Amino acid sequence: MAPARHGSPGARQIHCGEVTHDEAIGEVLVPAQDLARRVRELAAEISADYAGKDVVLVGVLKGAIFFVADLMRALDLQCEVDFMAISSYGSLTKSSGVVRILKDLDAVIENRHVLILEDIIDSGLTLQYLLRNLQGRGPASLEVCALLVKPGRSKVDLQPRYVGFEIPDEFVIGYGLDHAERYRNLPFVAALNQ
Repeated sequence: MAPARHGSPGARQIHCGEVTHDEAIGEVLVPAQDLARRVRELAAEISADYAGKDVVLVGVLKGAIFFVADLMRALDLQCEVDFMAISSYGSLTKSSGVVRILKDLDAVIENRHVLILEDIIDSGLTLQYLLRNLQGRGPASLEVCALLVKPGRSKVDLQPRYVGFEIPDEFVIGYGLDHAERYRNLPFVAALNQ
């Protein structure tokens, strides 16, 4: 079966999850093996901190899907998972600053321990909005676990309880992160060549 082609002759070709060519994929910032190792470490910390508690993991769609799946499988505790979809980028490479909830939680979080699983914290404005929204629902506790953080881009004072990696101020793709809905399936995190 021939590989799927997207767009121009220089477009990516994927064979069994391995990228063979794409000029948009820049420097690999977090290799696949580093992602797997750090997710296991975060899962061990979270399992210890939330042992015996009624925990709801809230994955932020769509970027956190791989992170949520890998982290949840590595956790050594009983938990529930739910998802929210929030938009502030569209097809842009910088947040528009306008936040819209596209999908809300199904779970009731009142008096429960809530851990938001976020793919990336950029300016922090979207996450600040989400924290305010969820805090108003009366959780027993509300914390954030972010896979990636860009310290140089933050516009608000947010202190996630758990952080996977600090990365430079680059627009990144892979491991769930996209540009115009493409590149989510890359097994690593890379800079986007613009």
